[in-house]
Amino acid sequence: MEFDDVLLKRRSVRKFTDEELTKDQLNKILQAGLLAPTSRNRKPCNFLIVTNKDILEELSKVKEHGAAFLADVNKAIVVIANESVSDTWIEDSSIALSFMHLKASDIGVGSCWIQIHLRQSADGEDSEKLVRDIVKIDDYFRIVGILALGIPDGEVKPHTLDDIDKSKIHFLV
Repeated sequence: MEFDDVLLKRRSVRKFTDEELTKDQLNKILQAGLLAPTSRNRKPCNFLIVTNKDILEELSKVKEHGAAFLADVNKAIVVIANESVSDTWIEDSSIALSFMHLKASDIGVGSCWIQIHLRQSADGEDSEKLVRDIVKIDDYFRIVGILALGIPDGEVKPHTLDDIDKSKIHFLV
């Protein structure tokens, strides 16, 4: 697939079939995250693959909105970054999440980025702390987001070039 086709095909998918991802699919998505550039090549990101249904259920409750569907996925990747390794951990994690999101689309896997950083649960608790406690990691690990993965349940309509809002482009001359 051409890169432009991947960009058009990429959609946030929140409804999946029960079909399992293959090891090859998961490895390709993880490789994309590992190939993502980082500031000064410090590579602060680590990837926690969650398949345990009880943990996925717990993670589905860490935000007031936008994470409930995690209870129904069969895999998710929690992207964690060691903030003592790089002060650009937010950017580095975001790029890794984006690369994995695009790679998933490229190989026919549905995915959705679930924002964790700066979010709260329905009870007003810090989402990042909740995730950290659930996956049992130290406080120096920070969490920008979680990537939900699965085989899309139904056809996902791609974007078109007509969807582009060119009014967002500004030339400084």
